[in-house]
Amino acid sequence: MVCVLILAAAAGAVAAFLILRIWVVLRSRDFTPRESLSILVVAGSGGHTTEILRLLGSLSNAYSPRHYVIADTDEMSANKINSFELDQADRDPSNMYTKYYIHRIPRSREVRQSWPSTVFTTLHSMWLSFPLIHQVKPDLVLCNGPGTCVPICVSALLLGILGIKKVIIVYVESICRVETLSLSGKILFHLSDYFIVQWPALKEKYPQSVYLGRIV
Repeated sequence: MVCVLILAAAAGAVAAFLILRIWVVLRSRDFTPRESLSILVVAGSGGHTTEILRLLGSLSNAYSPRHYVIADTDEMSANKINSFELDQADRDPSNMYTKYYIHRIPRSREVRQSWPSTVFTTLHSMWLSFPLIHQVKPDLVLCNGPGTCVPICVSALLLGILGIKKVIIVYVESICRVETLSLSGKILFHLSDYFIVQWPALKEKYPQSVYLGRIV
């Protein structure tokens, strides 16, 4: 009986520590200014990649190197990213020296995949996402809604919880979302450092979000 009580107390202490650590990581937004920021961008099939690349096009060369994460079967996004980087280099010769990398992880959820099985595919994707995040150790994660961003952002948060590095997570909800958040948005609203919406109706529903008008 005493052993059970000791184990229960130890488990409670660990749980309390983890909750406190998560709260500290989510509340902390201190960031040391620097000349360049390593950025990890999560791209998704279709409009998600188009929107995120438009947003990247408005950022300066200070966001370098750029790491892109796509689903392992998403060749369309890979082609769009390569075209975007070539176009950036043609427009500004200084971009020729900006490094970029494309990383691939399994999809969290395939089209028409059943929701119960999504739990297992998401866990598998997260299992492979953390080593990637640990290797890259980005200063900033930027995403806008593809399912792939959930395991990436959770892994980035875990990096801070473990005391390895605080990674700033910026989520930009898709321009298509006028009155309701996407499933990824509903999850990452509570985990991101900055949650940006592009319609005033969403700002009214989620006062803690950041409304900057249309940015893509």
